[in-house]
Amino acid sequence: MTRRRVMTRRTALVAFVLPVLAVCLPLAAAAAPLRGTTGHASSAACSPKTPSADEPSHLAPYTKILVPGYTLAYCTDFTGTKLPRGWDKFAGVPSGDAGGYFEPSHVVVHNGILQIDTYKDPKHGGVWATGGVCACGRPRTYGAIFVRSRSVGFGPDDVELLWPVANKWPPEVDFNESSRLPWSSTWTVHYASDDKTFGHSALVNLLGWHTWGVFWTPHSLTFTVDGFIWGLVTERSAVPQSAMTLDIQSQSYCGVAPECPTSPSSLQVDWVEEFARG
Repeated sequence: MTRRRVMTRRTALVAFVLPVLAVCLPLAAAAAPLRGTTGHASSAACSPKTPSADEPSHLAPYTKILVPGYTLAYCTDFTGTKLPRGWDKFAGVPSGDAGGYFEPSHVVVHNGILQIDTYKDPKHGGVWATGGVCACGRPRTYGAIFVRSRSVGFGPDDVELLWPVANKWPPEVDFNESSRLPWSSTWTVHYASDDKTFGHSALVNLLGWHTWGVFWTPHSLTFTVDGFIWGLVTERSAVPQSAMTLDIQSQSYCGVAPECPTSPSSLQVDWVEEFARG
């Protein structure tokens, strides 16, 4: 199954960019609960690769997070050469990005990594074709979602997000979105029919491995990177209340935004985990 991603370009965000550690909320009480313990998770959830040294990103999936009420519900380490069960690829021209193309063959799984490649594809007239995937068979309402990823090269818009199962936009929760250069990331919450947004940007080297996360409750969205809080939304009307799925994708946006690539690049994902909120 393939699915075409329908995405509206993000609107204006905050007007300042600061180092990640500088924009974190006070962590005296929060730092410990947001830590995870790494190692071998349930054999039914992830592959039996135990040591962090064996992981491409040198960090194994969390066995648990030290936040009361959250239990591990799903983990994938992208072993083998195919997407895990319940995952699908995007195909076709993205809405709002007429010069782009989601090509399923640009999504590959190898050596324990999910990789989305961006390059000029002769099959599609030499456009900067990209790829995208969704855990469409794993919808969730509330919980904590973590993606360990990095960018290899720069140019396209790489994004990890939650998308409504109903495929009616908004809401949309972007918890890691790159810009043209790989030196900053943005989280954004799109909500309301007139596309109101909350968002924030921070300096971070996206060429390195990071663990991006979002804690989603009925009352709030908390954004984390490598265990640090870097965003919080408590406006009730902005918090989604219906099922969503995890999407991971790249888009070229050539002619629409400055993300247009100038050389081939890739978005790599080592592992994905979801924790249920009890």
